[in-house]
Amino acid sequence: MEHAIYLVTLVGTALVVAAAFSSLIAFRFGAPLLLLFLCIGLATGTDGLGIQFDNARLAYFAGSLALAVILFDSGFGTPLNVLRQAAGPALSLATIGVLVTTGLFGVVAYYLLDLSWLESFLLGAAVASTDAAAVFFLLRAGEINLRERVRSTLEVESGTNDPIAIFLTITLVEIIAVNANLEAGVLATDLVLGFLLNMGLGAIVGIFGGLAIVRLVDRLNLDHGLLPIFVLTLSLMVFAAAGAIGGSGFLAVYLAGLIAGNSDIRAVTILKRFQDGMSWLAQIIMFLILGLFATPSQFPAILLPAVLLGLFLIFVARPIAVWLCLMPFRLPRPEVAFISWVGLRGAVSILLAITPLLGGLENGRLIFNTAFIVVLVSLVIQGWTVGPLARRLGLIVPARLGPLDKVELELPGSAHHELLAYRVAPGSPVARGERIPRWARPSLVLRDGRSMRFQDMGRLAAGDHVYIFVPDRYPALLDKLFASRAVVDPEDVDFFGAFAVDPARSAAELEAAYTPGLTEEERKLTVGDLVTERLGGHAEYADRVLIGPIELIVRDVDDKGKITGLGLSLEPTAPVARVPVFLSAGEIGDRIVAFARNWRKRVKKQSGEALTDAEPAPQPVVEKATDEG
Repeated sequence: MEHAIYLVTLVGTALVVAAAFSSLIAFRFGAPLLLLFLCIGLATGTDGLGIQFDNARLAYFAGSLALAVILFDSGFGTPLNVLRQAAGPALSLATIGVLVTTGLFGVVAYYLLDLSWLESFLLGAAVASTDAAAVFFLLRAGEINLRERVRSTLEVESGTNDPIAIFLTITLVEIIAVNANLEAGVLATDLVLGFLLNMGLGAIVGIFGGLAIVRLVDRLNLDHGLLPIFVLTLSLMVFAAAGAIGGSGFLAVYLAGLIAGNSDIRAVTILKRFQDGMSWLAQIIMFLILGLFATPSQFPAILLPAVLLGLFLIFVARPIAVWLCLMPFRLPRPEVAFISWVGLRGAVSILLAITPLLGGLENGRLIFNTAFIVVLVSLVIQGWTVGPLARRLGLIVPARLGPLDKVELELPGSAHHELLAYRVAPGSPVARGERIPRWARPSLVLRDGRSMRFQDMGRLAAGDHVYIFVPDRYPALLDKLFASRAVVDPEDVDFFGAFAVDPARSAAELEAAYTPGLTEEERKLTVGDLVTERLGGHAEYADRVLIGPIELIVRDVDDKGKITGLGLSLEPTAPVARVPVFLSAGEIGDRIVAFARNWRKRVKKQSGEALTDAEPAPQPVVEKATDEG
């Protein structure tokens, strides 16, 4: 017995260490890290090193707990401004998008596999949600600096679509398991009512659970070493409580993390670091267990239809769902195309594919194997193409800042204030003599091992460590002062234009200098307001507006979204790769209006030509009356 304990511990820790080392390979070559985790599990499983693991209940239990940890961390790290910016598109994708993907995928699965209609839709529900961990690791590993709107939409969608897919999968498993022969109308009604109850209870428990976590952390004077464990345990209690009363535990734990992360919770820096590590561990454990549970020797029998289904999901089902969901939001076509492509499937899809085995369904193993292959196809094809596609569509923008060496220190009783420790980077504004604002209070400077008051140090030099006590709404402004100069790719030298333009200047001056053809109303605006109006009321870093012979580029915006810096280019950039589909509702409306206007012009022109060719041409009544008068 004792020997078995040592052996299991040795094998388990060796797998985790191997997965951790594989991250070095992924960062070096840009490979999908979660694909490597899966492959390690497959290589050590039944058809690899021979480790036997076929306990579906244990795999589902461990995977569910790991997913709860990941979702809590995802919510905790999502700022409210990101949620507001992307709430509409992301929630549309997380609800309607999941349903559309399930329906389209289920129809094709019915004709490619030996499954009933309900089993086909069950398979569609299992693979309908995206995997945020895979997407954002690839963005970090490839040093891809995406446009904020795109990143926010993907982040919020991935955190909110799992509960819907989980509800659909579990409900369909229960219906199939009891051999319920329901009519389509009754089934749809039951699904809608069950969905509202499940999500409603999950939302209520999550909101109150998040508020309770914040209050308990603030009221209880726990040791800093115990505090992260306490918060993690409370989050799992929220997850379990919601599920126990029939709600969505996954939605509850995500909302609890969202509320806790956007409150003034104590020791937030310590909590973020701990949860980041726990999230990595949860991902590793979940993918390794799911890889161990799979049996690759069973894959060849269904390889062809499963691969075809994976390709259908990537190239047809996901793009159609994204287009329908984002049509009302007037997002540019390149952004819609990228969001449709970055729909990687991952551990959640494999985890949900275990539920048919738990429900004792006859085709449970077929559904699991198919979902596993679909995930592999998604990670291989989409995982290695995220970076090149983002560049091709023109969605990558130069980084605002270069490397920044900063440490955030937690102080007792420092509500709404932070103590930041900066290392002065070579080439940073402060190293070049830029003054630190008055609202920042530098208290200490370390230079060559000696500590001195800031007032006695004179000009800061590269390598100095500066400790600043600052209100919590200002750190982003200080980051710009202490960061080194961003290394700009030669292709991006002119990205922000050759000339700077004051956003507060009148647009009439722009018209006088460059004659871009502004209307009378537009000339009354400031240049910043003109750009914001042309962008539909919301501007973000690196947005571009083509106005006649010039192009205006947003260099910076403040916390309220107001443009504070603009660039002007007299040589507008070449258009990005054209995307033939993904028209928004606004674009479709514009094209319909333009078509109707052109059609009327053609009709009038043809009528005029007909009148000219007629012999003799009849005189208009109005014209005749005028002549007689």
